[in-house]
Amino acid sequence: MNAKASSSDTEHRPLDRLDMSKSIEHDEYDRRLKAVQTRFQKIHQAYLHTKDTAVVVFEGWDAAGKGGAIRRMSAVMDPRGFKVWPIAAPTPEDLRHHYLSRFWSRLPGTGEICVFDRSWYGRVLVERVEGYAKPSEWGRAFEEINQFEKLLADAGTRIAKIFLYITPDVQLKRFEDRMKDPLKRWKLSYEDFRNREKWAEYENAANEMLERTSSRSAPWLVVPANDKRYARIAALEEIADRLSDGVDLEPVPVGKDVEKQFAKLMKQEKSARKDR
Repeated sequence: MNAKASSSDTEHRPLDRLDMSKSIEHDEYDRRLKAVQTRFQKIHQAYLHTKDTAVVVFEGWDAAGKGGAIRRMSAVMDPRGFKVWPIAAPTPEDLRHHYLSRFWSRLPGTGEICVFDRSWYGRVLVERVEGYAKPSEWGRAFEEINQFEKLLADAGTRIAKIFLYITPDVQLKRFEDRMKDPLKRWKLSYEDFRNREKWAEYENAANEMLERTSSRSAPWLVVPANDKRYARIAALEEIADRLSDGVDLEPVPVGKDVEKQFAKLMKQEKSARKDR
């Protein structure tokens, strides 16, 4: 990815409209992060009670901050109703089936929230650019994906889709930082460096994906992510908004049997303390 495409006829496209200078101060970041994490706790307990379901999709450039945003969300979730699926290249067994088949088994059950760290959009991004999918295959995938998400939305699943974008210079700086940190080098791969040579192709593919797969029930939020703190807050607040839409977030009252048993326990403990 050597340089950003600069043709004047593409200036209206989603990635070209981003204000990459957006940032947030530390104090505001801390305040808003705490607030949105509290919202996630309320959303999580509500879903476990209402049996609602939600899908969160993260796509974007390498080193754009997908993992950091997901970690801030998962930090306040219970694994009994929250799952993160890191999506890698399809296995030989995956390749024997329709490309969407491996995602069906990872969709949330009742009361669950599932996050996809990369997703079915690989068909119209990396598989398109790298030639793993034929033009006829990735060409029809736009409508296949739209119909797939419509099926989920029609069944009541809430969908939040986040695309994080960074500029080439910021990506290179983050690569350098990772190379210098022994605990972060594992995040880098040969493909991360090689993909920079096709920056323009990936940008074109991403723009077309964003234009053709953003719908009323499953819209894209495209986030300028040169400032990690700004990107995290923008992404997490959008997800919280999508997942809480139409959901009663008031805590469920304690059941009478639980309340009765707790009162009994406290009475026993009080009596035991007197005997000590």
